[in-house]
Amino acid sequence: MSYAIIGFGKIGQTLAHAFARKSIAVTVASRRPPEALAPQARAIGPTVVAKSLREALEADTIILAVPFGEHREVAKALPSWKGKTIIDATNGFGEELDGLLSSAVVAKAFTGAKLVKGFNHLGAATLATDPVVEGGHRVVFLSSDDDDAIAPVAALAKQLGFAPVKLGKLNEGGALVHARGRVWGPLIFQDLFRKEQ
Repeated sequence: MSYAIIGFGKIGQTLAHAFARKSIAVTVASRRPPEALAPQARAIGPTVVAKSLREALEADTIILAVPFGEHREVAKALPSWKGKTIIDATNGFGEELDGLLSSAVVAKAFTGAKLVKGFNHLGAATLATDPVVEGGHRVVFLSSDDDDAIAPVAALAKQLGFAPVKLGKLNEGGALVHARGRVWGPLIFQDLFRKEQ
């Protein structure tokens, strides 16, 4: 399984650190050329490699960590997203989405992809801290309309040291970790831990 993070702002860099902590290879890309990202990527760790957007999109699993409005530009980079899993870490707070959840809007843009909402409910500073605390693991919520897509993303979250909690479909449990208009879902910013069983 190959991984890429698209977007190298606070959340993108934070997630790159999580991959580096566990020595898992990940490609990073943004609108800036790879040379501009390379020094920062190298500073995070040897498993984090800056590439062009086109090269990064060759990965099987792509974490979308761009500002919400920029997802459409990323989506245009490939004619079809069949066979790809998109982890939507964006939040469309304050965006006018005609009553839709932001993930539904993102899913429409990435034709053919399996979309999993995840890694979006915590701020970068919280997400950046070690997810393993006093015998527990920091919870990340996952939701998807594609049951097959959740298992590999949950496995990745576990590998990164998090405790994945599946919330079901996007418009059901997933709505708890979404912004709708100017209202945050009730699980946004809840920093929870699950004890080892």
